[in-house]
Amino acid sequence: MPTSVENFQARRVVTGTDEKGRSRVVVDELAPTRAATPTFTVVDLWQTDTVPPRVDAEDTLTGIVALDPPKAGVLVRFVTFPPDAEWQSNGGYEDAMAAIGGADSHVDDGDTAGVHATDTVDVVTVVEGEIYAVLENEEVHLRVGDTMVQRGTKHAWSNRTSGPATIVATMYSATR
Repeated sequence: MPTSVENFQARRVVTGTDEKGRSRVVVDELAPTRAATPTFTVVDLWQTDTVPPRVDAEDTLTGIVALDPPKAGVLVRFVTFPPDAEWQSNGGYEDAMAAIGGADSHVDDGDTAGVHATDTVDVVTVVEGEIYAVLENEEVHLRVGDTMVQRGTKHAWSNRTSGPATIVATMYSATR
C-alpha cells in the first residue's frame, strides 16, 4: 500500500514585531513552496540570500522549489521519502531531480538510484522513520534524532522500511 508522501506538508510559523516593537506571529501557514514527485516530496520552509541575514529579513523563497540555496544563502527544507519499494522499480529519480532544478546534480551510478552531489554543506536530521545515507564507499543507517553533515559529496538516500522517512535539511551554499 503506497504511503502517499506526495501529500506531505509542513506548517511554518514566523515571528516579527508589531508597530510597538513587541514580538508577535506574522505568518502562520502551510509552507507554500513544495514539490511532490514519486521519489520524494520537498517542502521548503525558509530561505535567505545572504549569511548572516538581518534578523528582520524577509523569506526569499519564490514558490518554486530549487535544489540549492542561493549563492551565499541558506535554505531550510523538509524532505519525505516513500519506501524504496514503491518507486525504484519504476525509476524516475532523474526526472524527480529535474523537477526541482537539480538535473545537473544527478550522477549516473548504475548501482544506486538517486546519486547526486551539490555545492552545499547540509545539516540533515531525521525526524521520522529511518533512512540510509548511501555514499560511494559506505552506507550509514540514520534513525530519528540522528544528524549527518553532508559536505558536498556524492550521495543518495535509501528508505528500506515500509513507511515514510522524513528529514529536515538546513542547506548552506558552499564553494569547492
